[in-house]
Amino acid sequence: MMLALSPLPVPALLSRRLDAYAQTLSQSKGMHFDFARPVGEPALIAANSVAWQIFKNPLTLHIGGISAVILELAEPQVRDGLWQSPTFRTDAPERLKALALAKMIAVYGAKSAAERMIDGTDQGISRKSAVLPKGRAHLADDPILLDWVKAASSFSAMEAYHRYVRPLSDADRNAFLAEGQHVAQLYGAKSAAASLDDLDLLFDVMRNRLVKSAVIHDFLDTMQHVRSLPAPLRPLRGIFVKAAIDVLPPWVRDRLDLWSHWSLSSTERRIINTLARAADRLLLPSSAPVQACKRLGLPASYLYGKGNPEDANPCPTPQALR
Repeated sequence: MMLALSPLPVPALLSRRLDAYAQTLSQSKGMHFDFARPVGEPALIAANSVAWQIFKNPLTLHIGGISAVILELAEPQVRDGLWQSPTFRTDAPERLKALALAKMIAVYGAKSAAERMIDGTDQGISRKSAVLPKGRAHLADDPILLDWVKAASSFSAMEAYHRYVRPLSDADRNAFLAEGQHVAQLYGAKSAAASLDDLDLLFDVMRNRLVKSAVIHDFLDTMQHVRSLPAPLRPLRGIFVKAAIDVLPPWVRDRLDLWSHWSLSSTERRIINTLARAADRLLLPSSAPVQACKRLGLPASYLYGKGNPEDANPCPTPQALR
């Protein structure tokens, strides 16, 4: 039996397992977020946005999440904040899951609940959790660091989708960055990149601040053994890490010394492309995007009938990211 609702037919047993996994993504350390409530309440970002299309893909979000953390760990002050946090060092996968949930709430959650989470007045993750060095909590309010954390997240999610699902036009990429402005400002990133030009400028500013470290390799080793992925995908963990590194601009890989055995082979790249495009067509009833559509009275398939990799127009990578 196949999953009838999904644009991508999936055997019933596998679909149930994947849907159960999607349900766990709405939970973190006892916290459960209901994306289907309150009925009718819009999100911080509109349902017809580029962001709703990009964030619905669980595989590129996983890959992009790894890329984002690499970029954050490359900046020494942010690295110290993340790695000195006991929860991150001892359980990086769970911390990433919590941050991913915060991201999904900001995109798909009802506006009132998302604002409470970002403000830290709910059970979610406060804005200071992204950058909180031991004994130097004021860095959570450092505008450049907050802009960098936001840019790392936005760039990585956008680039992973662009690279492995379908090419995004410059207009789509600019729209995606602009859509995240309100959320970024709620988190305190007052000058977050709102366009490709802004992103280029920030990468240029950060170019000499990024450095390689053993911490990055410790993190990559952890992600190659993470058990939070569905069992059928665990043998591919190493390929996912390579795919995340491949998303980084070449000059960043140079500075962090992430070439050598970290490069995707042609076969591995085909595997990632195939899985990422399949994930983009996989409708899981318990997932945040489908539950958010339910909240708004939209069809469950609302986000799954748009975008065709064969019809999309490739766009050049911005100059500073090359």
